[in-house]
Amino acid sequence: MAHPKRKISKTRRDKRRTHYKATAPTIAKDSATGEMHLYHRAHWHEGKLYYRGQVLIDKVEEETAA
Repeated sequence: MAHPKRKISKTRRDKRRTHYKATAPTIAKDSATGEMHLYHRAHWHEGKLYYRGQVLIDKVEEETAA
């Protein structure tokens, strides 16, 4: 097993261990649909893909065009 050449302080160890604790994902409310979704993620609502209140993909239009 490797051994360190100098001691690393307990404070540095504790900072390293506590800094990256898992947190609950941040949820936002879409301005156009009122739907709850994760921040920085597009979401589907009634056959449309929304991101930041704007429609990116409309499944209904794609199905009628095909």
